[in-house]
Amino acid sequence: MRELHPAAPHHLPGFITAPGDVDVLMIVVGIVLIAALVAVGNIYLHLHSLPERMAHKSQKLQFEVVAVLGLLSLFTHNHLFWVIGLLLAMIDLPDFSTPLRRIAGSVEHMAGVPPEEDSTEPPHIAAGHGDAVNPDVPKNEVQRHA
Repeated sequence: MRELHPAAPHHLPGFITAPGDVDVLMIVVGIVLIAALVAVGNIYLHLHSLPERMAHKSQKLQFEVVAVLGLLSLFTHNHLFWVIGLLLAMIDLPDFSTPLRRIAGSVEHMAGVPPEEDSTEPPHIAAGHGDAVNPDVPKNEVQRHA
């Protein structure tokens, strides 16, 4: 055991280390500080993504808008964007496009306009041949018969 300096008090608290020894309290405080920073950051990001998770869970139409508002509030530190995103995630916007699309389709049907083909469906007629497309028949077989 090392001798204390004559000017030092004789009853030092346990957290004071001798020169050259490892400061255990500093290491423990450093680990606790890093763990606290990670925990608070995780809670912050979890709370920050709350509007986006709410909109995604309820399958809202405005999900993309809520996600963009969340990112804007994260990067600009403007809390108004987060509040607007939270309100949008809580509100059910009515679906205007489906009834309007049906009305437009009915008016086209009454006017005798042929309906437009849906671009998501595969084409049923081979281009230029007028034959139905058969995936089992190679292209050169279709061309020989044409």
